[in-house]
Amino acid sequence: MSRIPTPANVAAAPEKSQPLLAAVQAQLGSVPNMFRLISTSPQALEGYLAMSGALGKGALPAATRERIALAVAEANGCDYCLSAHSYLGKNLAKLDDAEIAANRSGASNDPKADAAVRFAAQIVAQRGHVSADDFAAVKLAGYSDAQIIEVVQHVALNTWTNYFNEVFQTAIDFPAVEARKAA
Repeated sequence: MSRIPTPANVAAAPEKSQPLLAAVQAQLGSVPNMFRLISTSPQALEGYLAMSGALGKGALPAATRERIALAVAEANGCDYCLSAHSYLGKNLAKLDDAEIAANRSGASNDPKADAAVRFAAQIVAQRGHVSADDFAAVKLAGYSDAQIIEVVQHVALNTWTNYFNEVFQTAIDFPAVEARKAA
């Protein structure tokens, strides 16, 4: 049970959040607990959806975005996000179990994606103070400046959802996955 009430459905959310949640429902087929809980602040929900939507149209493939989300969630010890992104990674991005395990360890079995996931993991571990070698490795793997900016923004967005779900103890509404460790 979360620390604050989770609106039971779209109609129970604040009026300004209702059209945003209706859009989530249209896109996903349901409204996960995290979205309903964030909707308590229509401005927070609007900001989250705007950044998430913009990044969804970015230069990083969906599978790489899920890989980064898994690495960040594991590093931050967020069971809700690990559960959600394990489900999304497997069912939408078509990541296999070995890839999800690698992502949770801050790596990837795909050579190019590995550079992005390792870079994302270093951003979390070093709180943004990555080394010149870390930066050079992601560039050498073929990532453009715009893609590297998006990696950083994905780390920030996923860190926010990790912190949100941990602070408010969002009830997990995906097949549950537990973090192995917290950073």
